[in-house]
Amino acid sequence: MSGRVDFHVHSDKSSDGDFSPAQLVGFAGEHQMRAISIADHDTVAAYPEAVELGRQAGVEVIPSIEVTTVYDGRELHLLLPFVDWASPALAEIVRRQTECRETEIRERVDRIRELGFALTMEEIAAKSNGAPALGVKIAQILLENPENERNPALEVFYRPENRPHAPYIFYKEYFAEGRPAHVPKRFVGSLEVLAASPATGAAPVLAHPGAYFQRTTAADARVLKENGLRGLEVYTFYHTAEQTAFYRGLAGELDLVATAGSDFHGRIKPHVAFGALPEGDYGMVERLRERRGGAA
Repeated sequence: MSGRVDFHVHSDKSSDGDFSPAQLVGFAGEHQMRAISIADHDTVAAYPEAVELGRQAGVEVIPSIEVTTVYDGRELHLLLPFVDWASPALAEIVRRQTECRETEIRERVDRIRELGFALTMEEIAAKSNGAPALGVKIAQILLENPENERNPALEVFYRPENRPHAPYIFYKEYFAEGRPAHVPKRFVGSLEVLAASPATGAAPVLAHPGAYFQRTTAADARVLKENGLRGLEVYTFYHTAEQTAFYRGLAGELDLVATAGSDFHGRIKPHVAFGALPEGDYGMVERLRERRGGAA
């Protein structure tokens, strides 16, 4: 088995993931990966099952979660690898995050319906794997509704060339800041999550810092580092070659562990194939493990 790792994959415990923890562990074995980290959105429902499945298959599964936070008016996604999924500190983060998500979903549905599109809370709940739905998942559910396919205002999203990425296109056109269905970010603060992280046993990593909705600067990263950030997701399908080089250099400058994460989901991200990110190596796991909890 190789030393390849992926710190950022999603299971069907996320609202927008397609594959079970067992399937993900199976994929990792097929790709001869040494370790994966299932980091579902705002939930640790994959654990402890995923860890035991990995043990049986000879694949290390690093417990994690992806928490959508807000910093300076922007979304920042924090991964918490090595998290103690049963810790009270994590339970409180998840509780607050769930409340924020549910408020956001209701407000988004109201805006969407005001625009004349068909969408209900019941429809979202039935198609979100029991987890609060993210914006892209809401867009996917909306576009799967036959009533909306007949709406001339949405015709562009059903064109063959746009269908594979239609939920993301819809998100940018309707849910992004300044767009018709935008609602204020109500997530838990990034610095609050970082402050609580030592009590969860995690080593916080900033996911896809160069993503269009994050736009993480060197100044941002310095503040996050001062408040407990331990790693930076440098290698990801979100980044251009120039961004990868920039964040690799920034990780070195700030003594942050550079990690690799594909952000694999399944059909909602058809351009991200499992096991296709080559840069992850087991040394990342070892370096980050040394910094979990309160270790600097």
